[in-house]
Amino acid sequence: MQASTDGKTFHVYLSYDGEARPYTTKRILQGLKKRGFDLFVASIVLVSVLIWLIPLLALLIKLTSPGPAIFVQSRTGRNGKVFPCLKFRTMAYERNAQFKQATRNDMRITRIGRFLRRTNLDEMPQFLNVLAGHMSIVGPRPHPIPLDAKHWHTMPGYKERYSVRPGITGLAQARGARGETSELYKMKVRVRYDHLYINRQSTRLDAKICWWTVKAAINGNKNAW
Repeated sequence: MQASTDGKTFHVYLSYDGEARPYTTKRILQGLKKRGFDLFVASIVLVSVLIWLIPLLALLIKLTSPGPAIFVQSRTGRNGKVFPCLKFRTMAYERNAQFKQATRNDMRITRIGRFLRRTNLDEMPQFLNVLAGHMSIVGPRPHPIPLDAKHWHTMPGYKERYSVRPGITGLAQARGARGETSELYKMKVRVRYDHLYINRQSTRLDAKICWWTVKAAINGNKNAW
């Protein structure tokens, strides 16, 4: 598979050969309920929040840092299919920059960008990804292509994260498993949370994770930088 991210083209082989999930009646109904939940929540957020928040934050980003307000990055979606993931830009703009995970006190992060990351507001444009069918409100977070290439063939259970649509937020993030994954155990913790979510997903659990995410955003995410 050939994918582009930040202007760089990566030749990676991420063919999805994860464990098949049988299409039972229960799973089909669960999928329809989840998609209905996604469309309902995303539509409300679009009409009541995004319609004024996106222009406001885009203006603040443009006034405080040169470059585009919206950052588009290729990320892995369901069944390994790549899609354009939308985010507010939180770092100093550098054309054709190579991928590098953000770290604590990363000098590339702008002042407004740090606020956006701590409050999860940088992810708000992804509600458009939800409406387009690329993502769900809740699910395993989609990773940049180079990060997937690092773990796809070596970490047990990694590719199975993509047996469902990736989410704006997830059980791992709601439980504090976010930030850089420079140490292998951090990624393993995320993958375990993702598998737990996939096996137990329900509308009720999605609602709980949304509440935990909002609560963490209000308090400020300690592991978001």
